[in-house]
Amino acid sequence: MLSSGSSPLTVERESMWRLLMVAGAVWLAIGWTMLRLEPSSVAAVAGPVVLFGALCEVARALAGTRTWWLNAGLAAVFTVTAGLLMTLPFWSFVAAAALVGWFLMVRGVVDIAVGVMARGSDRVWSLLVLVGVLQTGLGFFAASPFSRTARLVMVVLGALGVLRAVAELVTALRLREMAGPRRDVLRLPPESSAGLEGYAAGVSDVEDAPRWRARHRARPGGSTVAAGVAGGRSDGGFPDRAVRTTADLDAFLAEAGVTGSRAAAVPEGVELAPEAR
Repeated sequence: MLSSGSSPLTVERESMWRLLMVAGAVWLAIGWTMLRLEPSSVAAVAGPVVLFGALCEVARALAGTRTWWLNAGLAAVFTVTAGLLMTLPFWSFVAAAALVGWFLMVRGVVDIAVGVMARGSDRVWSLLVLVGVLQTGLGFFAASPFSRTARLVMVVLGALGVLRAVAELVTALRLREMAGPRRDVLRLPPESSAGLEGYAAGVSDVEDAPRWRARHRARPGGSTVAAGVAGGRSDGGFPDRAVRTTADLDAFLAEAGVTGSRAAAVPEGVELAPEAR
């Protein structure tokens, strides 16, 4: 699972999972720290948190994914939000909570959209959607009139750190899982490799086998097979024996007085067996 539109099959840098692993650990530390701090200046604390979220989006944009433009756009939006929080320290915690809620709602909606789009290619897409729903709900709560105290805003920041830690760590583990098979994508297990080699050898033998052609072809003035039988010689093949047997049977039927098309179907120039005369 890669949030913000990334897919494990499109990531080009194998070291990306390490960076996301570090980011997840930092987010987890942020979530724990927010719950332990005294809410003296909510805006001064929320500014660096949102700025770190913008830096994570920059790292995703530089990872070579197909949706780098989406990560770059989120990085720009979050940078402006963090700048407002840090440059206007006189804002009340209500305004700071509204900006944090904006960050959470945007991030959650993007995660939901990307998770739904990746449902056919990523088996953990439902986890991404769940994280997005929780982030959206948390952002709605932070921006609503219910968040009236600084302590609630700090709890929201702590929950933000935990949710982003889950998203980043799961993404890092998925990238690490996909990094190995991408290098050995053409390698098969020994049993499958042996079976594939045997199948290829059989196909090659069939294609290289000589093409059997008919030994007797019709010629003007009579059949080659009939001429060979009339001369008292036979190649010993099944067609020769079949033609001679048929001719003998037709001769017996004609001698017995049985009329029909088969009795008159003795090839011209065919010498019958002595007992058939």
